[in-house]
Amino acid sequence: MTDFLADALAAYRAGDAARAATLAASADSSLGAELSAYLATDGSGPVYDQPRAFTTFIRGGGNVGLYRRLSAELAARYDRLRPESLLDLGCGDGLAVVPALAQASFRPSRVDLVEPSAGLLSAVDVPGGNRFESTAQDFLAAHGSTWNLVQSTFALQSIPPADREEVLRTLRPRTGTLLLAEFDVPDLTEGSPEHLRSLAARYERGIAEYGEEASLVAQGFLMPVLLGVAAGAQRTNWEQPAAGWSAQLTAAGFTDVTVEPLADYWWSPAVLVTARGSHAG
Repeated sequence: MTDFLADALAAYRAGDAARAATLAASADSSLGAELSAYLATDGSGPVYDQPRAFTTFIRGGGNVGLYRRLSAELAARYDRLRPESLLDLGCGDGLAVVPALAQASFRPSRVDLVEPSAGLLSAVDVPGGNRFESTAQDFLAAHGSTWNLVQSTFALQSIPPADREEVLRTLRPRTGTLLLAEFDVPDLTEGSPEHLRSLAARYERGIAEYGEEASLVAQGFLMPVLLGVAAGAQRTNWEQPAAGWSAQLTAAGFTDVTVEPLADYWWSPAVLVTARGSHAG
């Protein structure tokens, strides 16, 4: 089963979507069926074109425990660091930041929320928060503000590496502390058989968590993300192991970079990466 799925991903990566669909259908698995069905629609849908699929995904399965833990950790950081200004890059619909602010004893006086999806951003319930429908790149280029704390939860992985390097270099002098929640993905050669088999096995586990909602989540979110990870030149996601995040932050000029375990998860272990910027305000 896994070999059929890995071969399907390899075919898609090579530009042969029809062969990829045929191989996926031969896998006789939930992932195979969902991947084949998605490719039959031409496999070109953007990741967030079905906000209900994303919200169902993010509020179900292993995300329930993951985000409960994440929000508690964010709240603890707010109380310890007491940031007067907070920037959340890629806040989604607020699943991390909203409960974190509610749990914390200390609330920043300024909260800036950046999210490129209008549908997700409109759902963020942060009274008094400043909403910006924008990518991180465009927002930082257009706004010269500084922040005591900048956070990004599972969002910077969607920025191409060269652009992400520029985002981090831009942030370093404009924040006191940067806090990233990301996944410590396996350190495998992109596109290798081992990498593609790993993707297939992990996505099979993920789909299994959603029961009757599996097809909604798969077609509206998981399949475009999977193909975005696997697709080579057409990819839409650029994850890296925790060591890669540490190295990229150090290269951007951040100091005191630390990585702490956050939660186990079907995809990969989630971690919190903390780094010190040079803004002293």
